[in-house]
Parts: sequence; structure tokens; C-alpha cells
Amino acid sequence: MKRVVGFLVYPGGFDTGCVLFIRLAVGLIFLTQGVLKYTDAKLGAIRFAKIGFSYPEVTAQVVGGFEIACGLLVLLGLFTRLAALPLLAVISTAIGTTKIPELFRPGQGFWFMVSDARTDLAMLCCLLFLLCSGSGRWSIDAARRRAPRSAKP
Repeated sequence: MKRVVGFLVYPGGFDTGCVLFIRLAVGLIFLTQGVLKYTDAKLGAIRFAKIGFSYPEVTAQVVGGFEIACGLLVLLGLFTRLAALPLLAVISTAIGTTKIPELFRPGQGFWFMVSDARTDLAMLCCLLFLLCSGSGRWSIDAARRRAPRSAKP
């Protein structure tokens, strides 16, 4: 268990600045989508009600809160792997509740679903990349890794 926590909390992995571009895309998309859940009911509570969630107002606020907080952490490159986990749950739920049902709707099917799900699938893959690779060289995680740790007495 200690190794799992260490993997999620302590930085490591790809030590390249290019990871910044993945973090920017993921962080900005989740951050802005989270804000929109609070500012536009059509993208928040009304959308969750149409999908069929119980308590759509609360659900929109909780999901929006995770998207804002974790999106900001990903942008900063702080606890990136840890922040990717709730976002993976959010995007997986979004795919399962909004994209997979398109496979079974008349006039839609596989190609319609794949086209409609392209951003969700890209976010899923980017989050998996960040979970595996870490936040990269230009991040707070990397600065934490470079900082000398205080000696234990």
C-alpha cells in the first residue's frame, strides 16, 4: 500500500518538458468544463437530469468541483497522478452514460458514437498517459522532486 501511495503522491516518470502540453490540454478542458457546470445549468444540472442522474443539482456541483480542483492541479503539475484518478472516474462515467448508449439508438451506432466521443476518448488516453508518466519536468511535482528532503532525526 505504501508503494501505491508513493507512486501517486511522489513525482517521477517522464522527465521531459513536453508533458506540459498534455497537462495544458487536460487541465484547461476539465477546469473550464467544471466552471461551466456552475455557470450554465444546461451544461450542469439540466444535462445531468437528462442523462438520468439522481439529484442532478448536487451531482453537477460535485463533478464540477472535482473537475475544477483536479484540472487546476493537473495544470500546475501538482500531485498530477493523484489528480488524474478522479478525472478518470469522471470521464469514464461520461463515456458510459452518454456515449455508449449511442451505440444502441436508431440512426446512430458505432461511427456516430466514435465521432461524438472523440474528445472524451482523447481525455481518457491523456489521463492514462499522465497517470503512467507523471507531470514532467516543468511542474511543481518536478520541483518537489529536486528539492532536498529534510533529514529525519
